[in-house]
Amino acid sequence: MPDLLVPLYKLPDAPALPAGFTLRRAFPFELSRVRRFIETHFAESWADEAEVGFARQPLSVWIAIHEKKIVGFAVADATARGYFGPTGVNEAFRGKGLGGALLFAALHGLRDMGYAYAIIGAAGPVTFYEKAVGAVIIPDSSPGIYVDMIDKEQ
Repeated sequence: MPDLLVPLYKLPDAPALPAGFTLRRAFPFELSRVRRFIETHFAESWADEAEVGFARQPLSVWIAIHEKKIVGFAVADATARGYFGPTGVNEAFRGKGLGGALLFAALHGLRDMGYAYAIIGAAGPVTFYEKAVGAVIIPDSSPGIYVDMIDKEQ
């Protein structure tokens, strides 16, 4: 999967959040809860990346909340400086626009920190990112930063 480049200075306004949901930066004291959510619904390695976002100033982890429960997350500036991801929404809450809202929150956060561009590493839904935020494929970018990944079984 290729890496994508996003010109942050061209970002449109974030889409409206569905009724009944809150989206905000995580608080430092929520690290364990966010980590558990990510490990339960996604991957331990994604939780590791999110933990780096908790060490950033400003904190670079955003969460979507419904009825006082975490239902989605997005991380920026964690895998590497200026990178977006990982991100995910609980399967039961997909299709409501939360993924897009989290994407925009994280990208606007990077822009607010002074970045002109963001990188979406090993982007899965390339067409989505192209349409949503004007992302463009970075030629010859796969496997990119992930070239020497350690075996998951180790």
